[in-house]
Amino acid sequence: MLIKPNSVDNQTAIETPRLLLRSMQAADLDALLLIFIDRKVMASFGGELFDRRQMEEWLHRNLEHQAHHGYGLFSVILKTSGVLIGDCGLELMEVDNTPVAELGYDFRSEYWHQGYATEAASAVRDYAFQTLGLPHLISLIRVGNIASRRVAEKVGMQFDSEFTRYGSPYWKFKIANPLTRRK
Repeated sequence: MLIKPNSVDNQTAIETPRLLLRSMQAADLDALLLIFIDRKVMASFGGELFDRRQMEEWLHRNLEHQAHHGYGLFSVILKTSGVLIGDCGLELMEVDNTPVAELGYDFRSEYWHQGYATEAASAVRDYAFQTLGLPHLISLIRVGNIASRRVAEKVGMQFDSEFTRYGSPYWKFKIANPLTRRK
């Protein structure tokens, strides 16, 4: 994994063998919309397909998070073609009355089952621990989303609990930063 912070525009890029993860940009709107109008992807959320306005709001919220916290979601680009195939990154949220960074990922269904989500999530996990020094990460996965659960497990996360969030059942997976020591 190669991390390239760019102090000129405050953008970060992470390179893996097959992927470029770079800070999300407003210009990614149309490519990201392809993820959220994919019926297979949205079935894992139990929700409706996004329209353009919803995608603009989602993207704006993520860009604001990135600007405010210094990290957020990365756009995931396939290096061989330059195509944006997904997003993967970190979102600071409150769970169990505690602020924690969630590692999340969404990929176009035609790129599923090729190891891209695991490759991207592993790179973001390493970035969160080695560069940002975060003490731990969680992933919140809708109950029944076995593929996302397998990605969480492959990056070293372990099942923590099952709970209800916004009226839907979720699995919470967790991993501690092995570089930090508890006092």
